[in-house]
Amino acid sequence: MREDAAALDTHLWDVRVRALYDYWLARCRDGCPPRRSDIDPIDLPHLLRWLWLVDIERNRPDWPLRFRARLMGTEHVTTMGHDPTGKWMDEAFPTFLTNPTYSDYVQVAQNATPSYRAGRPLYHLDKEHVRMERIMLPLAGDDKSIDMILAITVYLRGINTR
Repeated sequence: MREDAAALDTHLWDVRVRALYDYWLARCRDGCPPRRSDIDPIDLPHLLRWLWLVDIERNRPDWPLRFRARLMGTEHVTTMGHDPTGKWMDEAFPTFLTNPTYSDYVQVAQNATPSYRAGRPLYHLDKEHVRMERIMLPLAGDDKSIDMILAITVYLRGINTR
């Protein structure tokens, strides 16, 4: 399930996902996403193990948009069974570019709008017993273009997702 940012209804979200979204919203100014420097991990100690950051690469002629994992929280790494930190998403996850989730990354980068999704993991886990909930939030660079994604993914195990 994906939702348009304008239609986000947060009342049924996991409290951790909603907490990051509310924190991000409070740092938006004049309708613009916050910068990375507006986000202080000290404010989010209870969320750190689920957080992840992705850099956006726009300057390569052979790739319109490319994404690199800057940081993956420990809960994310434990659930996936490997740490993609520092790797291009398409190299760390071979099906990334052909997966519907890739368009979520592009939408966040190009439209500067959040992307929320809940359901089975689509490209990074093959576990029937896991349900995930995540939000990806744009972070602006110095020139106000989106150059990073701040995200949180929480995994709910033991749930039949069929």
